[in-house]
Amino acid sequence: MIYSRIVGTGSYLPKRVVTNDELAQTVDTSDEWIVSRTGIRARHMSNAEETSSYMGYQASLRALEAAKLSAQDLNMIIVATTTPDKGLPNTACLLQERLGITDIPAFDITVACAGFVYALSVADQYIRTGMVKTILVVGVDVLTAVTNWQDRNTCVLFGDGAGVVILQAADKPGIVSTHLHADGRQKDSLYIPSLLPGQRCEDELPYIHMEGKEVFKFAVKALGQVVEEILAANGLNQDAIDWLIPHQANLRIITATAEKLKLPMDKVVVTVDKHANTSAASVPLALDEAVRDGRIKRGQTLLLEAIGGGFVWGAALIIY
Repeated sequence: MIYSRIVGTGSYLPKRVVTNDELAQTVDTSDEWIVSRTGIRARHMSNAEETSSYMGYQASLRALEAAKLSAQDLNMIIVATTTPDKGLPNTACLLQERLGITDIPAFDITVACAGFVYALSVADQYIRTGMVKTILVVGVDVLTAVTNWQDRNTCVLFGDGAGVVILQAADKPGIVSTHLHADGRQKDSLYIPSLLPGQRCEDELPYIHMEGKEVFKFAVKALGQVVEEILAANGLNQDAIDWLIPHQANLRIITATAEKLKLPMDKVVVTVDKHANTSAASVPLALDEAVRDGRIKRGQTLLLEAIGGGFVWGAALIIY
C-alpha cells in the first residue's frame, strides 16, 4: 500500500516586524487590549517584493534543502492562498517558474485559513493513488494587503508568511487521514468583497470583513467536532496525540481546542503571539518551527486543524 509522508518542511517570514505598540501609534488600540483578546504581540508585514510566490519560493528552498531534494524531483505543486500575486496565472505557476522547472501540474487552492489542510488532503490522494511520487505543498498569504488598517477590530489580527511541506510516497503511514468540511451558509461572517471592477460594491472596501463573535463561536464548536471525528475515525483517544498544531488565529480558540483534547498547552505549538493570523501559512509555519527547534521528532503523532472563511475547516492526523 502507498502512503504519503512529510520528508521536508520550510518557512519564510517577511523581514519587517510590526509590534502592537507600533500599531497603537496609528489606530485606537493598545498592546494590553490586543494581547488580552487574541494573544497576539506582533506580526510580520511584507514589502512589495515579498509576494505570495516570492515567499512560497523562499520557503520551498528551505523545504527542499531539508528533504535533500532538488526542484527537479518534484512531480506536482499545490499552493493554498487567498492572496495570489495576480488574477492569473495562478501562484503555483509563478512559483514553478521561480523554481526553474516545467511540465508538472501546478495549481492553487483558495480555501482561506483552512487552505493548507485542504491542500495536504488533495496531495495525499494523488500520492496514495500512485499518480505522482513527490509533491510540494505550500500555504502562503499576504493578508496585510487586504487588511483595513483603520479598523482596530481586524487590523490587529493578521500577518504575512509562507509554510511548505514536501510529501513523498512511502511504504509506511505518514498522513493517516484527513477530514474536510464546509458550510457556505456562513459566507457573511468572514469575507473579502470581490476585487473585480464590475462586481465591486461602492460602500464596501476591498478588505477583510469579519463578525468576530460569530467566527469565534463557530470556530470553537467546529474545531472541537472535527477533532473528535478524526480521533474516532482512527480508533484513538487524546493520549495518542503528541502535538496539536492548530490554526494560529486566536489564542483563546487554540486553548479551547486543547481543552477539548485534554492536552496540556506544552503539547500545543503556538506561534500566534509572534506571527498573528497568517491564514493558509499558519499551520505549516508552526509545523516548520517545531520541527526545526527539535520539539517535533520522527515517529510522533501530530494533529493539524484549521478553519477559515466560508466557513471551511478540517483536520489531518499525521505520523511524522
